[in-house]
Amino acid sequence: MEELNVGTVLSVGFAIAVIITIIKTARIVPQRSNFVIERLGKYSRTLDSGFHLLIPFVDKVAYIQSLKEEVIDVDRQATVTKDNIQVGINGVLYIQVIDAYKASYGINDYRYAASQLAQTTMRSVIGQTDLDKTFEERAAINEEVVKALDEAAAPWGIKVLRYEISDIELPVSIKDALEQQMRAERERRAAIAKSEGERQAMINVSEGQKQEVINLSEGEKMKQINEAEGRAREIELIAIATAEGLSKIAIAISEPGGRDAVNLRVAEQYVKEFGNLAKANNTMIIPAELANIGGAVAGITEVLKQTTGRTS
Repeated sequence: MEELNVGTVLSVGFAIAVIITIIKTARIVPQRSNFVIERLGKYSRTLDSGFHLLIPFVDKVAYIQSLKEEVIDVDRQATVTKDNIQVGINGVLYIQVIDAYKASYGINDYRYAASQLAQTTMRSVIGQTDLDKTFEERAAINEEVVKALDEAAAPWGIKVLRYEISDIELPVSIKDALEQQMRAERERRAAIAKSEGERQAMINVSEGQKQEVINLSEGEKMKQINEAEGRAREIELIAIATAEGLSKIAIAISEPGGRDAVNLRVAEQYVKEFGNLAKANNTMIIPAELANIGGAVAGITEVLKQTTGRTS
């Protein structure tokens, strides 16, 4: 019985030894990973993804490095700007292992080192920048940090892909001052916009008034021209009618009995006008020739006669 138990124990021990040997001999490296192998305490080789066999108790996996992109949260740090304003800055750092050997033997902890280097570099860059520009030039600041980190991290076998400022915390007094400044700026812009609107409205009104005056003057001008043309036409028509009337009178006088008719008409008008004069005034001066109406009519007739002769 004792010999059976000893044999069982030996069998179990041998099986365990075989399993351990297989485990230490066969290694499967996952995708996007590297295994750093040491042989008897010294670097031997770097295993890429796939199946690999090691020498038991001689080779061992010293480091396992992931080649995936890693995200490191950079803790908040107090930084003083160029214009002596203290701000708190949070950041996010993106890195990737590109050389497993350097990442294993170049530095003890490349993640911690990259985080600390990001903080010191950020303090240096912010110290050369005014507070206002820290908000306006975030992209430029991020590029400066990435450039400095990438140069320093090259011996560590890592690549700094990018750095992003996630938050900038300002003192309460500075926040209040900035809010007042922004409020004043908004009010200034509103006042400028309002004044521009009022100025444009006044310009539009004045342009409208100017156009109205021009239109009125043009209308008045056309009215005067039309009236002048109407008066000229009226005078022309009156002159033509008068000339035609005189011509007809002259023709009528030259006909038989025309002079007698004219004498009678003149005598009637002569008497009528003196009658109207007597009605309008209490005192009336009577010409000496009034008694001789026939002589006056004869004189007028002689004038008409001469006129008719000239017309003929």
